Amino acid sequence: MLLLALESSCDETAAAVVRDGKEILSNLISSQIDVHAAYGGVVPELASRRHLEVINPLVDDALQRAGVEKNQLDGVVVTRGPGLIGALLVGLSFAKAFAYAQQIPVIGVHHIEGHILAIQLEKQVEYPFLALAVSGGHTHLFRVDGIGQYRLLGRTVDDAAGEAFDKVAKMLGLGYPGGPIIDKLAQESDDGDIVFPRPLLKKDNYDFSFSGMKTAVLNYLNKLDAEPDKEQLGQISSAFQTATVDVLTKKALRAAEAEGLTRIVVAGGVACNSGLRKRFAELAETERLDVFFPSPILCADNAAMLAVAGHHYLQQGHRSNLDLNAVSSWPLEQAGIFSG
Repeated sequence: MLLLALESSCDETAAAVVRDGKEILSNLISSQIDVHAAYGGVVPELASRRHLEVINPLVDDALQRAGVEKNQLDGVVVTRGPGLIGALLVGLSFAKAFAYAQQIPVIGVHHIEGHILAIQLEKQVEYPFLALAVSGGHTHLFRVDGIGQYRLLGRTVDDAAGEAFDKVAKMLGLGYPGGPIIDKLAQESDDGDIVFPRPLLKKDNYDFSFSGMKTAVLNYLNKLDAEPDKEQLGQISSAFQTATVDVLTKKALRAAEAEGLTRIVVAGGVACNSGLRKRFAELAETERLDVFFPSPILCADNAAMLAVAGHHYLQQGHRSNLDLNAVSSWPLEQAGIFSG
């Protein structure tokens, strides 16, 4: 089964061609960093316009690189939600029009579902496993018993971890996107004597909170006599990253133990963070866990990740109607066995 996959939930336009839900023939991403950098964050209207500009040529390029003609495709899988509604509508409208023109089925899937199943494109991770989905818009813990079988264990009650990274970077004047910049500074420095709080870490639940950590950084900056120098920027970045990684890993470990799970999949853009990867690698040894990280391109918002669920659902005979609409807010645990 050859699938065209499309992703446009936020500020990346992505198109991929995947065979049998596991073999990536092409996986292209058109970034919008240059569009949004001046604003220090994603501007929804500008994101939608850029999606409109690039999606058609990007799909043509993805098909060409895969060596696949339109009439060879067996279906189209596309992100239905959650995300920016205007951005989602661009991808969804294109997918439905393309499927109608080619007389092939279309299926809408959940963005987070794509992230937590992306690892299956590289390694066959057995179910059940714990999934930590951590990105600019999401920080969730799920028990995953199979494709379409997800139980929410915990989530952020305010900012997502990736959002907190970007906002702290903006406070420090580091630029956008802030996550990779903070990670680089943290690798080159240590925490010094800076200790930021770990919100909700002592709570019995598996929820997260990053708004307070962001405020703690702001309060620290306000107490300084002058703008932070290079050394101080490194220490602040390192201390913030240490605190964030500490919360993410300890909550995940606690949830895995409670659920009796020994496999953990970490997915989403923040899964590229070197500090997070290093700490989970240490836990894998000391706690006898199997921890899996997708390759960086599969951690970012991409289209190939959608094909795992899309292939499964199409094989089961599921289809989305052409009146399928985008949804900006859509809890994965309420999406059911079929997310279309």
